[in-house]
Amino acid sequence: MAASESGWCLCELLRFFYSLFFPGLIVCGTLCICLVIVLWGIRLLLHKKKKSMSTSKNGKNEMVIAFFHPYCNAGGGGERVLWCALRALQKKYPEAVYVVYTGDVNVSGQQILEGAFRRFNIRLTRPVQFVFLRKRYLVEDSLYPHFTLLGQSLGSIFLGWEALMQCVPDVYIDSMGYAFTLPLFKYIGGCRVGSYVHYPTISTDMLSVVKNQNVGFNNAAFITRNPFLSKVKLIYYYLFAFAYGLVGSCSDVVMVNSSWTLKHILSLWKVGNCTNIVYPPCDVQTFLDIPLHEKKVTPGHLLVSVGQFRPEKNHPLQIRAFAKLLNKVAESSPSLKLVLIGGCRNKEDECRVNQLKRLSEDLGVQEDVEFKINIPFNELKNYLSEATIGLHTMWNEHFGIGVVECMAAGTVILAHNSGGPKLDIVVPHEGDITGFLAETEDDYAETMVHILSMSAEKRLQIRKNARASVSRFSDQEFEVTFLSSVEKLFQ
Repeated sequence: MAASESGWCLCELLRFFYSLFFPGLIVCGTLCICLVIVLWGIRLLLHKKKKSMSTSKNGKNEMVIAFFHPYCNAGGGGERVLWCALRALQKKYPEAVYVVYTGDVNVSGQQILEGAFRRFNIRLTRPVQFVFLRKRYLVEDSLYPHFTLLGQSLGSIFLGWEALMQCVPDVYIDSMGYAFTLPLFKYIGGCRVGSYVHYPTISTDMLSVVKNQNVGFNNAAFITRNPFLSKVKLIYYYLFAFAYGLVGSCSDVVMVNSSWTLKHILSLWKVGNCTNIVYPPCDVQTFLDIPLHEKKVTPGHLLVSVGQFRPEKNHPLQIRAFAKLLNKVAESSPSLKLVLIGGCRNKEDECRVNQLKRLSEDLGVQEDVEFKINIPFNELKNYLSEATIGLHTMWNEHFGIGVVECMAAGTVILAHNSGGPKLDIVVPHEGDITGFLAETEDDYAETMVHILSMSAEKRLQIRKNARASVSRFSDQEFEVTFLSSVEKLFQ
């Protein structure tokens, strides 16, 4: 009797759900049709707006080329790519209108351009219009203590919407890695879209870190200790990687900055037919003016690090390795000083600098460690001209413009044994060594001891090899490969 009653209840439940299926299907279909109509209407309105904006005073239609770079006033390698790309396009398409979407609302457009000249020695030949975005806070990692990748990506859609509502371009190039804006500009804005990928938002390396339960700056210790949380995070990463691949595949042109980035983008976006390596531009020629002989204003050796003060740059490793180096060398050895040069984008970066200063104090090396923040290009050049060793410690650095600059300036580079430095930069040149790679604190300390113990002649030979190898990363090479890659967007 009980079995027949339970069977009857199950049948009734199935009948109930079946009765809801067709009405639910109709409602969902209606909502989808309404959404499509609304989006199509928005696209038509934006198309009219684009036509009115692209018409110049003399009645001619002008092409509008826009770059999405919310932090264009920062001083990192990504910003150098932006200004060099703009300069290259202005030379080839001088009649076009150029727009930069930026969230740097606390400065004027003129101040941004002056900052680009001061930091990168780049001056544009044509005017640039800046569209100032008020919702940049939506892509700040501090806003999302959990599910940061998802939060920032969704936030970038809203930021992209704000940008699109203010200016509808003909050609849209994401030059900072906000791939979730690509379908917005392509399908709603009706733009031809391209992207320059410095670093994939998620990579197979990140998946392996979570899968193997390894601690990292993006994988907290409490998650690695809990198998269940690790499984949940792995599922979240796989789902996010799938979504990232979908939005990335919307790009008509994809440029990546290194062999390492190429491997991951091909795996995730699967658009090999329109993907090219375009090495980022490094001001190689300016640094080549520095004489190679070891001419020191002060006695001793200077160790220099060049890179923004972001968590992934792993500046603490540099300070800890430097402290071990000081313990290894004899007191009678020449004095050693570590100078960390980099840009601060916001208060979070400034807090990291303060934490690094406290770490120096805790290790007792504060007298031998200096911090130089947002310094002018000429001052950077002066420090590199005096340095014996150039330090880099980021794991899986996508490329490493700072590494190239150090090599061009004539320092003996010591970079992390991964990513772009390992695959593209610190590689043998005509069979000769161009620098050194390391991973752990002990590796770095021991390699620094080895470099400093070399004769000046041996260091000079390594520096000559390094200089000869970096010409492929010059501004001129970037312009040629960049213009060749984006040509499809202008056909």
